[in-house]
Amino acid sequence: MAPMEDINLHFTGDLHAMTAANNLLSSMIDNHIYFGNELGFKKVVWKRCMDLNDRQLRKVETGLSGEKKLVPREDSFDITVASEIMAIVCLSKDLKDLKEKLGNIIVGYNNEDKPIFARDLKANGAMAVLLKDAIKPNLVQTLEHTPAIVHGGPFANIAHGCNSIIATKMAMKLSDYVITEAGFGADLGAEKFLDIKCRKAGLKPDAVVLVATIKALKYHGGVEKDKIQEENIEGLEKGIDNLYRHIDNLKNKFGLNVIVALNRYTSDTEEEIQWLENRLNEKKIPVSLVEGWAKGGEGATDIANKLVELVDKPEDFKFMYDDNEEIKEKILKVANKIYGAKDVEYSNEAIENIKRIEDLGYGKLPVCIAKTQYSFSDDPKNLECNNEYNIHVRDVELKAGAGFIVVLAGKIMTMPGLPKVPAAESIDIDEKENIVGIF
Repeated sequence: MAPMEDINLHFTGDLHAMTAANNLLSSMIDNHIYFGNELGFKKVVWKRCMDLNDRQLRKVETGLSGEKKLVPREDSFDITVASEIMAIVCLSKDLKDLKEKLGNIIVGYNNEDKPIFARDLKANGAMAVLLKDAIKPNLVQTLEHTPAIVHGGPFANIAHGCNSIIATKMAMKLSDYVITEAGFGADLGAEKFLDIKCRKAGLKPDAVVLVATIKALKYHGGVEKDKIQEENIEGLEKGIDNLYRHIDNLKNKFGLNVIVALNRYTSDTEEEIQWLENRLNEKKIPVSLVEGWAKGGEGATDIANKLVELVDKPEDFKFMYDDNEEIKEKILKVANKIYGAKDVEYSNEAIENIKRIEDLGYGKLPVCIAKTQYSFSDDPKNLECNNEYNIHVRDVELKAGAGFIVVLAGKIMTMPGLPKVPAAESIDIDEKENIVGIF
């Protein structure tokens, strides 16, 4: 996409607007408490956010200046892409719907354990003003001048992982064929796109493009990361089971037609490519070698032609669970059917929060499970998932504004940390204002 540098950095400022709206609400909560706490806040559940990885902010103490009437309290930060504001912008149908969803955010609980909403603070109007431009999709182009719409950025491992409803429906009005991304595999992005976004927007996909790489399959077959660029048919043979599971989820669980896009890397050998294509052909799974990185649009014409044929074939799309099922039943169905887990284990805190959510009348909302993207399980090191495993739910959070329930599994964090060598160390700008080091 162009301009690549801007898209990877500030772009149009959408995320900054979301950050500002989020933190305006935080400021209004603490300001309300400072001036007498008329709403009777006993517990604040709304978190601040920022658009940076910073593990130091996972838990903080605020209000420590010692000023009279200022009440110190424990607080925490999410990264902006995991904030409820991000989800609300992406799941709103228009400005009126956005404002209503913002008002429905539960920010805390009073002395009677009843929820306090953003609308009770009269915050949703000002928040909507901050988001009035951010709710509009952004038109960009590919390097070959094909139009593309970029809007929103919820990460699929910690959020619902899809672009906005408005962007998708706008694209559907403007084109005969629309492809939208729902990344991190069929266990995360695809499941959330299908069970959350499609449910809320009334969408039904005609086919699924499942992107695979030979490097990733070898990695899931137990090959060390520093050796995945070497030819290794044995590693591919072990790792292909991971691909089969994703295909099974999409084709047999969700009832959708699937084509595998084999995204070619320069390290892939002809023997590896041929071996993988043969295995998929044996199982009558459509596959296309995609060389868009090296050849541009010409390298993706084969999959485009195959997709045109695939979308006309009949399919039987179905959700993984019904709205009316209990929260635990929804979680279990995703864990069993999509993750391949034997069962789900809950912390005491998660059990208490599930009961509270159902008692408040929000039990019919879909579930958004936050877990590692590296494994079907909630253990990032369990790449092959050969043995039985359970999903471990440590907490459950209600996002009443966004309209779903976040389920935190394993050790997943909604405020990531930087790696030992941050990418920022390589990013710079030269005298001609050219940005370097991003790609």
